[in-house]
Amino acid sequence: MSKKKLALIVASLVTLFASTAFAQDGGAAANKFSAQSMAALAAGLAIGLAVLGGALGQGRAAAAALEGISRNPGAAARIQTPMILGLALIESLVLFAFAIAFLLQGKVI
Repeated sequence: MSKKKLALIVASLVTLFASTAFAQDGGAAANKFSAQSMAALAAGLAIGLAVLGGALGQGRAAAAALEGISRNPGAAARIQTPMILGLALIESLVLFAFAIAFLLQGKVI
């Protein structure tokens, strides 16, 4: 993705979400229920983004490892062990995000 496209996406997202930040008055509408709903939204977004990032990371790691093995089959043992370690670390980050989302969900009740 080019830098221009990325800048356009970021600018459009900032423009889109800036208007919702000022959509309501801060006085009467700010209560514990709005904080709870934002915590529930944050929990859902956290686990969704974590799974998306983890899946993309694991896919790229596996693809790179398989490409390396296909180019040099003799190095399969030296490539496989660090790949499995990397996949386990990526999965641990996803589980950490799940734990954070679970803690945020506990704030809702």
